[in-house]
Amino acid sequence: MFEFIQSKDNPKIKLVRGLLEQASLRKKNAQTVLEGAHLIESFIHHYSNKNTDCKIQFLICTKSALDHPENQNVLDENTAPVYLVDSSLYHKISQLGESTPLMAVIDLPKAKDAWQIDCDTLILDRVQDPGNVGTLLRSAAAVGIQQVITTIGTASLWSPRVLRAAMGAHFSLALFEAVQIEKLIDQFQIPIYATSSHRPQSIYQLDLKTPCVWILGNEGQGVHEDLLEKATAVTIPQPGGQESLNVAIAGSVCLFEMMRHRL
Repeated sequence: MFEFIQSKDNPKIKLVRGLLEQASLRKKNAQTVLEGAHLIESFIHHYSNKNTDCKIQFLICTKSALDHPENQNVLDENTAPVYLVDSSLYHKISQLGESTPLMAVIDLPKAKDAWQIDCDTLILDRVQDPGNVGTLLRSAAAVGIQQVITTIGTASLWSPRVLRAAMGAHFSLALFEAVQIEKLIDQFQIPIYATSSHRPQSIYQLDLKTPCVWILGNEGQGVHEDLLEKATAVTIPQPGGQESLNVAIAGSVCLFEMMRHRL
């Protein structure tokens, strides 16, 4: 059975709004909000058969959206409580606008104690745009990257916009967030590459058949000098004359070039 919530001051509505808007609350509660049937279904499929405490705490939906085919698939598989709200209240708390009205409060996957030092890794250094971060997570998961590390100043990995752009990639990656990587990067025992539009070595001159680390930097400033000094800096040739590429595009080019070497 479903329970109706009518007030914006209901504790569950306040929790959802806080998780959507505040990275500090997401960290404190070790929870976030998934919006949209596709993302919630990806979460269910990834964790349903695993021995883990990571689960859905509750769902929020509008009455009119109950019979939507995508939502129905999620509701059929769901075992958590479902709360109904009217459309006006739902759209006051939603951050995705046109998505089918369905959201879930979930427990965040517990981070591993330490990252591996010998497997393919993506490091995001102060990449601030949530859309770029989500796109890079999606590309990383697509090519088989196993872990992603972000430095302080990178967009919150579990924010609504990053989750939306990543389209479920979070659930297949080991994620390490807001790390002071400058002090720890020497631990890696594999080649480390960083993108830079001002270096002569082309990405297409590399041998990428073995595991490596990729560092992608801030949209305006690029990779921090402290990290650049510990990496082999490479560029993506642009014979058309553009000065640089968007970091999500540049990173995806690098990751899929790595995959091409291994086909």
